[in-house]
Amino acid sequence: MVRRMLLGSQLRRLREARGITREAAGYSIRASESKISRMELGRVSFKTRDVEDLLTLYGITDEAEREQLLSLAREANVAGWWHSYSDVLPTWFPTYVGLEGAAHLIRAYEVQFIHGLLQTEEYARAVVRRGMKGASEADVERRVTLRLERQKYLVAENAPDFHIVLDEAALRRPYGDREVMRGQLQHLVEMSERPNVRLQIMPFSFGGHSGEGGSFTVLSFPESDLSDVVYLEQLTSALYLDKREDVAQYELALKELQQDSPGPDESRDLLRGLLQLS
Repeated sequence: MVRRMLLGSQLRRLREARGITREAAGYSIRASESKISRMELGRVSFKTRDVEDLLTLYGITDEAEREQLLSLAREANVAGWWHSYSDVLPTWFPTYVGLEGAAHLIRAYEVQFIHGLLQTEEYARAVVRRGMKGASEADVERRVTLRLERQKYLVAENAPDFHIVLDEAALRRPYGDREVMRGQLQHLVEMSERPNVRLQIMPFSFGGHSGEGGSFTVLSFPESDLSDVVYLEQLTSALYLDKREDVAQYELALKELQQDSPGPDESRDLLRGLLQLS
């Protein structure tokens, strides 16, 4: 997904530099203007012949430059490791996993339950069972395995920075039995001590705050060509927002949440206090 977005943005830049319309570009590859738009947004796969024809139209004759972009097109069409779990995932979620895995900064606010990157195996199993009512145990386990695979991002050598604000409701809403919740709280304490993790708790006592719209995630990428993406999960679909004005609103909400929540050290003390009560 990210490679498609990166290639699309580069093709758009080349087209605009030559003053060529999307309609003209579409005509050159026997396609519509809307397909060019989808290609430039990284929302469709790329045919090598189409990319070759567009590069020719855009005046790219240097073989090294052409090969770099064609190689990116080939890589963009390779399915990620998570696609083997597509049978147990909502149709919109593999896109998110791909974006998450390519991000160098993940910022999020979560209210319903602990963020997936911070869930213990037992807690994740309880969440998945609740969300996949009627699913076979094998399918539940496959979804849990995927969640644990995603978590390897946070402890990898080039791990992203992860800034998370958890609403106190997520800490108090039980998934699984008492021991599962104790294990989850202890895991949060331990993960909060990692140098790339900044965990804050928005307490009930604060009252109303800027997270009133619900949970969201903002993903930022190391490639300067790629804009930040806001991910909003819904009951039957998900939204991916990348317009600057939309992203700015969510970044402002997250900044206010971080400012209004206790800092990481105080939030860790909050977690330890909940552990003593559990």
